[in-house]
Amino acid sequence: MAPEGEGPVYVAGHRGLVGSAILRALVQQGIEDVLVRTHAELDLTDQAAVERFFAHERPVRVYLAAAKVGGILANDTYPAEFIYQNLMIAANVIHAAWRSGVERLLFLGSSCIYPPQAPQPLSEESLLSGPLEPTNEPYAIAKIAGIKLCESYNRQYGTDFRSLMPTNLYGPGDNFDRHTSHVIPALIHRFHAAKVEGRDEVVVWGSGQARREFLHVDDLASACVFIMDLPPATYRAATQTRCSHLNVGSGEEIRIADLAELIREIVGFTGTIRFDPSRPEGPPRKRIDSRRLQRLGWQPRIDLREGLAQTYAWYLAHQARLQDGA
Repeated sequence: MAPEGEGPVYVAGHRGLVGSAILRALVQQGIEDVLVRTHAELDLTDQAAVERFFAHERPVRVYLAAAKVGGILANDTYPAEFIYQNLMIAANVIHAAWRSGVERLLFLGSSCIYPPQAPQPLSEESLLSGPLEPTNEPYAIAKIAGIKLCESYNRQYGTDFRSLMPTNLYGPGDNFDRHTSHVIPALIHRFHAAKVEGRDEVVVWGSGQARREFLHVDDLASACVFIMDLPPATYRAATQTRCSHLNVGSGEEIRIADLAELIREIVGFTGTIRFDPSRPEGPPRKRIDSRRLQRLGWQPRIDLREGLAQTYAWYLAHQARLQDGA
């Protein structure tokens, strides 16, 4: 099976959480001509290198899943790296895709593009409606720039570049580094380490009352392939000039306290949980509105408990490789 048009599909960021899931989804779809490059082989912040790659390989479709990502601590500690690297990746890949005649591109963003005070659930129209969350503002600005790059190239050059904004993600291949991970892998690592070391308490940042929505990365990958396979007219009809992107989420939210309890149960830690409200926890609530995408026919399939158990099993199977991030 091949995508519309003849030629390879390029997955940028194939070793990351999202890119690896997209790769799995493409293989399941029967697409064999897939291009991947490691960071050592292709630095996406190097404009000349990216231009040469696109000119030589001529992909027909591009999944732009490459990004510098991290949790609250990482975003707050390395703001310059987060804004610079993500801006450069988006600008270089999108521009090179246009220059080389890519038929279709999908840019992956993040729900942090929305102001924390916007009405819940966060709709696509909430973009640029107010100030961003300070702890990840640089990353969010870079992702907003990616949306606007796609939108602007479509307007000026008639390209077919699409954008998808996922909610909080988790699943096999996640980043479990205790310094840079998001909440689910951070809690899995923390509870597992406490279990192995025989500790009687795990500390969780914040009050535990913040609510978050989570989506399994394999559900996101299925949404990515679904979006890329939509006819151009269908995608355009589902978006508007000011909202050229679509949200993707599970539609369910959970308190961090309940999430921590669920992960404790799955890991098998028998000690107590202590919350530290002096540590940052981000906005009090964040759930996105995915109704536009769901009206097109896509639905998530993996519930949170099942997905967390699967993620913990993956973590156990890959502990040796993850040891350096412990």
